[in-house]
Amino acid sequence: MTAPPLSRPILIRSLADALAAAKAAESAGKSAGESAKESAGAGLVLMAPPAGGALWLLGVLERVRRSHPTLDLTGLLDCGDRAGEAQGALAAGVPVLLFTGHPLAAARLAAIAAARGATLLTATPPLLDLAAESRGGTHPERLEALCRRWLTRTEG
Repeated sequence: MTAPPLSRPILIRSLADALAAAKAAESAGKSAGESAKESAGAGLVLMAPPAGGALWLLGVLERVRRSHPTLDLTGLLDCGDRAGEAQGALAAGVPVLLFTGHPLAAARLAAIAAARGATLLTATPPLLDLAAESRGGTHPERLEALCRRWLTRTEG
């Protein structure tokens, strides 16, 4: 039920976080002489916190795609142990979910996710938490630098 690791998810809490991550992914690829899709490996994964919700995440992804149309972008929603929220997110079209609830519920959700072409994770992947790492700073250049370092790390 735990899918292969995603390519360095970034936990966002605002559109500004998401746009900084997207800009970092594009610039990291350009400095390496790669396209945005090549530089991000499996793509840029933006993770919404539990309070974000499916529709908020999908709206953020849409805005980022408009600003960065060549970027391979995926959304990941943390549903915690709330199976109902996970079902709603799948119905809304969220491509990747994190569900940490009961294993029987996880098995059912995994089947629903597979039928919809989505992925269900049951363990939190290593991620960059922008709010924690930036220590509350919201300066776009600082956020972008944190994201660029995370996306270009060769380990972990």
